[in-house]
Amino acid sequence: MSDTHEVIIIGSGPAGYTAAIYAARANLKPVLFQGMQPGGQLTITTDVENFPGYPEGVMGPRMMEDFKAQAERFGTEIRFEQVTRVDLQERPFTVETDFDSFRARALIVCTGASAKLLGLESETRLMGRGVSACATCDGAFYKDKEVLVVGGGDTAMEEGVFLTRFAKKVTIVHRREGLRASRIMLERARANGRIAWALNRVIGEIHAGEAGSVRGVTMTDTRNGEETEVACDGVFIAIGHQPNSELFAGALEMDDVGYLRVHDGTKTSVEGVFAAGDVADSVYRQAVTAAGTGCMAAIDAERWLEA
Repeated sequence: MSDTHEVIIIGSGPAGYTAAIYAARANLKPVLFQGMQPGGQLTITTDVENFPGYPEGVMGPRMMEDFKAQAERFGTEIRFEQVTRVDLQERPFTVETDFDSFRARALIVCTGASAKLLGLESETRLMGRGVSACATCDGAFYKDKEVLVVGGGDTAMEEGVFLTRFAKKVTIVHRREGLRASRIMLERARANGRIAWALNRVIGEIHAGEAGSVRGVTMTDTRNGEETEVACDGVFIAIGHQPNSELFAGALEMDDVGYLRVHDGTKTSVEGVFAAGDVADSVYRQAVTAAGTGCMAAIDAERWLEA
């Protein structure tokens, strides 16, 4: 087991790297574990146009490299390791990876959340090339185009209505006739003239054109198995998100979905443990809000350590 560190940060998206920048500048000498997807969800995103400081936009992986370089500049120790276990019952806290064990006086959890997907190979391959899980992030790229939104809950209705600001046609695809969305959200979607409906349908395959981006999908009728080809420019998956909080099951308080509960800023149910980014945010889920809470968590940890 290594020496005890002042702060260990688990996760390497905007929240984790920002927490590292602030903690390092406070001379806390943080250690950050990147996990198996360094940079988080932004590494599977192409153009990012809504993050301040990049007036011409930036590729998601490039932005995360910039964040990483800035964190390293101030002395953050970044380790390409996956945390497999934590012990929060005793202080200093214990953090274990496949290779070693570490101790920390304070812990900042920035493990993010993952969009629930359909499970198609083509869906993963075309993510960022016409497939998206965030209308707020990517909707502006589909001006005057036709897109599909997969899902039947409030998230799908909200994403569909938002996309009509840009797309000329939005088709909501759902596997059943009935929709789980609340009445008010459903009425709002049905009243929108740019929204069409493909109920009792599932997407079996997403097809790419010669340019390598989405050109259409194969839909299957769940009632009779009939398949049809549907042309479109984009597919938005809106079937929910799953916070990456399994590591803390039974150790930190969570809501029914698994988002970590925070109070008084970024404090969790265990003193000395702080949470930032999408793992504790079921509402906004944006890179800029994740970075903001990463800053908050580092300041909270610094003040807690001083106290």
